[in-house]
Amino acid sequence: MFAKLQKKLSGTRSVFRKIGSLFLSGKEREAVLEDLAEALIMADVGAPTTEKIIGSIRTGTAKDAGPDELLTALKKELKLILTGAVPTSPPAAGNAHFVFLMVGANGGGKTTSAAKLAARASKAGKTVILAAADTFRAAAKEQLVIWSQRLGTQVITGQYGADPASVVFDAAASFKARTADLLIVDTAGRSHTNLNLMNELEKVNRILKRELPEAGRESLLVLDSSIGQNAIVQAREFLKFSALTGTFLTKIDGTAKGGVAVAIAGELGLPIKYLGIGEQPEDLVDFSAEEFVEALLT
Repeated sequence: MFAKLQKKLSGTRSVFRKIGSLFLSGKEREAVLEDLAEALIMADVGAPTTEKIIGSIRTGTAKDAGPDELLTALKKELKLILTGAVPTSPPAAGNAHFVFLMVGANGGGKTTSAAKLAARASKAGKTVILAAADTFRAAAKEQLVIWSQRLGTQVITGQYGADPASVVFDAAASFKARTADLLIVDTAGRSHTNLNLMNELEKVNRILKRELPEAGRESLLVLDSSIGQNAIVQAREFLKFSALTGTFLTKIDGTAKGGVAVAIAGELGLPIKYLGIGEQPEDLVDFSAEEFVEALLT
């Protein structure tokens, strides 16, 4: 898994390779830390989290610290930030029946991410139901139907313009009737500033709680990591949707930066659960702070 992640992050690693090279510049510690701060901000780590990292390295190393010590300190701080927001248990572990609710802005990759989760579960022999709760976007339903046919899963759809909550209700009923293992709800993309659409998410979540009270549940905010600090803005607003349990970062292989993962964990404390590292169904990895940092800086 580490080798696959390292290969897929080749573009993202380009910036972090430059960060790694700072420790070989021969400069004194303070000069290195100044350059490091600038590089982290350029990598979308963000000012608040960058200040925290630099402060911790400064207090945790000697003034004459060498390059190896400083690089080790950087890795330690990145892993602490990322691990601090991530539960110790694997995603979706410990429940025979599980629900994923995929939420986020338009264009973030919710439908593809839902398909990746479905593909993994199907490959493991689990019964999967997809719910096309995006009843507004043109061709959204058809896109999920195509994925369901490709993966051999059931899909529950509704009419265009229908109440998404009604689709979720029908999907929950089918889930119970079939005693399925996994229900994945693909919701409509929405602006984080649209209160009505955010309230709609709350309604969908209430139905899932009421109809499937014993099922494990993840409400995943799907974020396009290539949009950088805008992902932080989206995440901050979507956190007002109380049911969020973590993030699914998409297109991490398509950005030359990638520090937004650190910013999300450091500024918002929102756990990163999954990484999308390509367009194919198998291009999905469970997030590991240890492997992510090593892949970036190795």
